[in-house]
Amino acid sequence: MGERMVVIGADATGMSAASQARRLRDGDDLEIVVFDKGNYTSYSACGIPYWVGGDVTEAEDLIARTPAEHRARDIDLRLRTEVIEIDPAARRVLSLELDTGTHTWTRYDKLVVATGAVPIRPPLPGVDAEGVYGVQTLDDGQALITALASATGREAVVVGAGYIGVEMAEALIRRGFRVTMVTRSAEPMTTLDPDMGALIRKAMAGMGIRLVTGTEVTGMRTDATGRVRAVTTADTEFAADVVVLGIGVRPATDVARRAGLPLGESGGLLTDLSQRVRGHDDIWAGGDCVEVLDLVSGELRHIALGTHANKHGQVIGTGVGGGYATFPGVVGTAISKVCDLEVGRTGLGEQYARRAGLQFHVVTIESTGRAGYFPGAEPMTVKMLAERRTGRLLGVQIVGGDGAAKRVDTAAVALTARMTVEQMTALDLGYAPPFSPVWDPVLVAARAAARAVSRGG
Repeated sequence: MGERMVVIGADATGMSAASQARRLRDGDDLEIVVFDKGNYTSYSACGIPYWVGGDVTEAEDLIARTPAEHRARDIDLRLRTEVIEIDPAARRVLSLELDTGTHTWTRYDKLVVATGAVPIRPPLPGVDAEGVYGVQTLDDGQALITALASATGREAVVVGAGYIGVEMAEALIRRGFRVTMVTRSAEPMTTLDPDMGALIRKAMAGMGIRLVTGTEVTGMRTDATGRVRAVTTADTEFAADVVVLGIGVRPATDVARRAGLPLGESGGLLTDLSQRVRGHDDIWAGGDCVEVLDLVSGELRHIALGTHANKHGQVIGTGVGGGYATFPGVVGTAISKVCDLEVGRTGLGEQYARRAGLQFHVVTIESTGRAGYFPGAEPMTVKMLAERRTGRLLGVQIVGGDGAAKRVDTAAVALTARMTVEQMTALDLGYAPPFSPVWDPVLVAARAAARAVSRGG
């Protein structure tokens, strides 16, 4: 009898791992079985807000590879089937077919846990009411789109102001809803520092989004049928025909926890550099259900991004397939947009840097994305953190017009290479008036940071 690879989760990490293992062991006796409780495979969860907003017309547009395509590659894909128990001692998993209620034990030689993340649902009255949506999967997105189409009113409330919350608020505006965003933070996008988040707030106000900051949601008021009608706070309420939770996500590791697999502070699985679960040579994990090493702070963090998930899958599939690969860690790079405003960040903000015990200089500069005289030049704000004395780059945040967001990639490379801000000033970046001033905005910030480091203090 040959080896069996069992995968829990059929999105980025799971199907990348399965596909890579199949490539490396094509034609031999490796059996690959994949379980997923949903209806889709290999899709872009990051694209869901753009589907809701109408930029993407069909769910299928977000699917990189269909179930039929995976099955054609000799992968036994079992959708609408949830793994409810892992038995590491007996090397088997218990699955539940959601449509029939059938339970089945399946043996494994190699197990991949790729269960992803789930939207955070705070324990508030009415949070599970009809009309309250978290958006993490294509099934979630379809449920929300259906609800928006049939809503009798046009009031929408977004709870939380993270990346997904902000993107969903814009999508709802484009759907013709009046949108209120309620968040306990001082500014939207809490992965940015508040001074940079204030630029996002201004853009959101310009779109017609009512942003209520520094306010704790206490619950959801429902009607006699159990449908949400308002979001409540300590002293007021906001009418709601639809509520979207944009508080963030948590690792979907309940089944791993019950199996006794090691979890970190965030609840994410702990792995080694090859993505093997610590203490379990025959179990791998990756994607949104694991913690990753932050290469800047040296700490473990939960960062849910498709870029990491796909890379984890490649590493895992290589390991299962008999090869060797590792995932060294991340610097925390993310980009987004709010209307025409682009947002990018990488490395540490002030709060995270202080939490890591680092001392640093902070500079903020204003520039433009093109030569100032060139048509279409738009303003751009760049904030940069550099470690005291050493001058090591710690983090960059960018908010601005066309061309702002992807500039953060320059900083991401510099962070990975552990460059100082002084070294960054000599980077040979491309220049032409339609694309950049003579001094790129990132290098302008690096020069300012280098001066701050040289002055000391």
